[in-house]
Amino acid sequence: MTKKRILVLCTGNSARSQMGEGLFRAEGGERFEVFSAGTKPSSVRPEAIAVMKEIGIDISAHRSKSCRRILGPVVRLRSDSLRQRSR
Repeated sequence: MTKKRILVLCTGNSARSQMGEGLFRAEGGERFEVFSAGTKPSSVRPEAIAVMKEIGIDISAHRSKSCRRILGPVVRLRSDSLRQRSR
């Protein structure tokens, strides 16, 4: 059976998308192949690492990645700044 692929996409791949990747990996187990990426990758925010640690999920080894390198279904999380720019 082929695993479903999930790509969690966000601008910087620094917080929300990293947290989403961590949650999908933790909750989805071996059912999914999970990735996160950004349109303008930067670095994973320490606040995201700390919040996920509070709920028992370690994303400290995650690295920010460009969406150009990863293909797959997209879970789209939009911040207010993206929403304003898209108008």
